[in-house]
Amino acid sequence: MNSLGLPPIIQGGMGAAVSSWQLAYTVASQGQLGVVSGTALETVVARRLQNGDEGGHMRRALAAFPYQDVAEHILETFYLPNGREGKPFRPMRRISIKAHAEHDQLSVAANFVEVWLAKQAGNGKVGINFLEKLQTATPAALYGAMLGGVDAILMGAGIPREIPQLIRDFADGKPGHLSIDSERPNGMDAPILEFDPMESFGAAPKLAKPAFLAIVTAEVLASYLARNEVTRPDGFVVEHHSAGGHNAPPRRMQETETGYGPLDEPNFQKIADVGLPFWLAGGRSTPESVANAIALGAQGVQVGSLFALSNESGLLDKYRQEMLAAARKGNLRVRTDHRASPTGFPFKVVEMPGTVGEEGTYKARPRLCDLGYLRSSHIDEAEKVTYRCSAEPDSPFLKKGGEEDDLRERICLCNGLMAAIGLGQERADGYKEAPLLTLGTTTGDVEAMLKVHPDGWSATDVIDRLLSGMPANAK
Repeated sequence: MNSLGLPPIIQGGMGAAVSSWQLAYTVASQGQLGVVSGTALETVVARRLQNGDEGGHMRRALAAFPYQDVAEHILETFYLPNGREGKPFRPMRRISIKAHAEHDQLSVAANFVEVWLAKQAGNGKVGINFLEKLQTATPAALYGAMLGGVDAILMGAGIPREIPQLIRDFADGKPGHLSIDSERPNGMDAPILEFDPMESFGAAPKLAKPAFLAIVTAEVLASYLARNEVTRPDGFVVEHHSAGGHNAPPRRMQETETGYGPLDEPNFQKIADVGLPFWLAGGRSTPESVANAIALGAQGVQVGSLFALSNESGLLDKYRQEMLAAARKGNLRVRTDHRASPTGFPFKVVEMPGTVGEEGTYKARPRLCDLGYLRSSHIDEAEKVTYRCSAEPDSPFLKKGGEEDDLRERICLCNGLMAAIGLGQERADGYKEAPLLTLGTTTGDVEAMLKVHPDGWSATDVIDRLLSGMPANAK
């Protein structure tokens, strides 16, 4: 163990709730850091309840939620004992730069639920992963995770300079504040989103302070965050651009298959010189790459793809099996798509028939934006706020000031990722959302794992493989 008390193996995940509580529970029970996804958990939990809450896990966790009046209201609103019976999922309020009490309560409760369930592993460590780009979702979600006793917060896809202070404020029982990156006139201050536990629950207890690991891609960002005590994290996950999900853009677009080049390789010595513990991620799922990470000064590794394809993953089994079948034939393909995500960040897309990562399925999908997690906010001179997403229908996007070129080849990540975990919307006209799948580009690691576990593997199998590459004194 290091100074943070965190283990050498960090379980990553690929998409909303792929790194589910079941997966994190298993990893934590094995003495490593199990990590749940904090993306869109209020939608995930609400839809699980509408599907009948198989196994009763959502209700079991809500029974432990400290504010039972809120838990009861959530159950009254969303729980359907017999499931939806073919009806669409209930529409959700979309997040915005202004707090909304009922939605904040749901977000807090949902993040509490996912962390609390994973924490039932006993003394195992549990983390939660957030996207910095989803700023308007962060304060309430982070508070809910802390209320559930989370041990570590991980955040990437942006510059998380205000997160350390947000964590400290919540730990001290204070309201938390976060600046929102809105497009606005010159001279206008960034809007501030506040979450006040006292307003939402009538109580603001002091909470245990989790470790904060900033996900960075280069020594420049690590040094910037660490030089000031206000922005300094407790450590870093240094993520290579081969990792799945969202990636940082290339420093300069290259004429390569991925768009990345030598400038995008991190300088590990300079990262080590920053003086904070760090883990390496992206293409680090072989025993040899784990040993190399330790030799470079890292505490260990974060691995996503092998865990995402494990038996405990939140992926719908059908899609997991299809990806494993493709890997067995040597034709599992993952592209670095610089256009897919409405955030403008590159995103790893698995090319599989029947998914929106495949051109025909993508073109057949009607454009719409009803979840809105990746919307950007825009403020005019009169302080009127509008929201737009480049995956929404063309006409409203353009009317709200969007550029036509920005619409090209954008994928609705929100709905696609929900479909990948079996929670895709089934619309009144009969249309069912197709999944979006993501993995890291080093698919050779998956093929190598299949040689040892041809019928698939458990999260424990992944941990055993990774630990076999670590020196005995680092385990």
